[in-house]
Amino acid sequence: MKALFVADIREDQPVDSVFLVAAKSHGVTKSGSGYLILRLLDRSGEIEARVWERAEQVGRAFDKNDFVRVRGQATLYQGKVQIRVHDVARIDEREVATEDFLPRSQTDPEQMAEELKAILRGMKDPHLGALAEAFFGDQNFMELFKRAPAARTIHHAYLGGLLEHTLSLLKLILKVVENYRGIDVDLLLIGGFLHDIGKIYEFSYDRAVEYTDRGQLLGHLVMEIEMVGEKIKSIADFPEELATLIKHMIVSHHGALEFGSPKLPQTVEAVMLHYLDDLDGKIQSIQSLIGKEPAQRWTPFHRAYERPFYRGRQEEENED
Repeated sequence: MKALFVADIREDQPVDSVFLVAAKSHGVTKSGSGYLILRLLDRSGEIEARVWERAEQVGRAFDKNDFVRVRGQATLYQGKVQIRVHDVARIDEREVATEDFLPRSQTDPEQMAEELKAILRGMKDPHLGALAEAFFGDQNFMELFKRAPAARTIHHAYLGGLLEHTLSLLKLILKVVENYRGIDVDLLLIGGFLHDIGKIYEFSYDRAVEYTDRGQLLGHLVMEIEMVGEKIKSIADFPEELATLIKHMIVSHHGALEFGSPKLPQTVEAVMLHYLDDLDGKIQSIQSLIGKEPAQRWTPFHRAYERPFYRGRQEEENED
């Protein structure tokens, strides 16, 4: 069993533990000496590590996505803990428990799946209900859907993250539609369910979360249209217009051409799906950032959002 996790590493602490190498790159000091920069991870998080001595020799012993035993010392650099590495040794994957190395949702996936099914089984439209059941009855799909991450890095980037994000989005939809008239709630719910399902094939997630070849070449939007089209074919007399509206929500849910949507949202439900999906992803990402290094009043600068976030008042309230 892995004894020391990233989240438990503190400044000046000796480190001797197994990690997954998520990234490996080379650097050169001002004096011309080479060194290694590593990004190491386990299910609790990730940490940067540097090999200053014998970097070339040490680096030949392992590659990205290898499990390695790292021995070194935790140090503080620019306000963040990193590992000054003394030695790295590759570990056979048969000697490790892979569940120790990928972060996962804190909520049980079986529980989330049952809650999601209950919401969608409340839809009144029989065709949309049949479409949802077609996916629920696909055992291979459901197993992947319960395990897949929602993204590589930005939001819900952990095992079970796709299901967690989808369930959160459906709950958000049910709250927001109460504020508006004339919304096709069933259509919006099925769009929320299906909008990211292609990510079960877009990513591989046995070790680090990486793009598959299909994910790189097609992307999840294309795969989702194929997946939904296949299921619709299995349902008798599925209305063509309804199929088109579902597919429109899928291809437009990124909201802008520059973000990968081939079409802009052009129905009220598609617009709502885009904004609610974006809201859920952003809030989870920001809250995750705020939860790291809670002793600081400000988070580190977030490159995707081009700003840090203030967490001071939340800390004060928690202290009361």
